[in-house]
Amino acid sequence: MAAAQGRLSDGAGGMDEAKDTEKDRREADTLPLPFRAAVDALKAARLRPQIEVEPTPPPKRLAPYAYALEAAVVDGDEDLADGRLVLLHDPAGHEAWQGTFRLVTLVRAELEPEMAADPLLPEVCWSWLTGALQTRGLTCGEPSGTVTRASSHYFGGLSARPAASQIEIRASWTPREGLGGVPDTAAHLASWCDLLAQVAGLPPAGPGDASVVTLPQRRGPQSR
Repeated sequence: MAAAQGRLSDGAGGMDEAKDTEKDRREADTLPLPFRAAVDALKAARLRPQIEVEPTPPPKRLAPYAYALEAAVVDGDEDLADGRLVLLHDPAGHEAWQGTFRLVTLVRAELEPEMAADPLLPEVCWSWLTGALQTRGLTCGEPSGTVTRASSHYFGGLSARPAASQIEIRASWTPREGLGGVPDTAAHLASWCDLLAQVAGLPPAGPGDASVVTLPQRRGPQSR
C-alpha cells in the first residue's frame, strides 16, 4: 500500500544526498515537538493502494510551520482525482483557528456535465468532507470552505472536444489536539483520502462504508 512519505529517488546522490539528509535532520531538531510528532504521523500513515501521496513544498506565509502533501487517485497510468493537504502550526495559537494546528485542503475531479448540473451537488460534496471526518470519529473546530463547479465548452477549432465539468473543494478545519497538544494527523489524512476516493468515484474501502454515496463514473480519467 502507498505510504505518505514520498517516492525514493532513483538517482545516486552520494555525498550530496548525505549532506542533504544531515541538513534535514538538523532542521527537524529545531521544530516544535508537537509539530514534529504530527508530521511524523503523516509520514507513517498507510493508505489504500489507489491513492498515491507524496510531500510537496508547503506555503511559506500561512503559519510559522507548515507541511504539505499532494495526492492523486490513480487507475493504471491515469489520475481520477487529485488534491493537496497542508498542515499548519502556530505554537502561539491562532484566534481564527481556535487552536495551534490547522488543516487546509484542495480536492479536484472531473464530472459528467449532467452530474455537475445537479443543484444539490455542492451540499453533497461538503457533506462528504464532514462525513469522512465523522466516520473515523474525528472532531474538528471552525470548519470553513467552498465547493466550486465549473464547465468548459469548446468552439471553433476545438469544437470536437466534448464539454468538460470539474468539481473543486477547498476547505480548512482545526483538528482536536490530543496528548502533548498533538492532533491525530494520520486519521485526518485517512479521512481526507476517503474524500478523494469518493470524489473519484471509487467504491467504498470496506463493508462499514457501504452506505457512502460516490460520484458516478466520469467520462474518463485524466492522463498523468
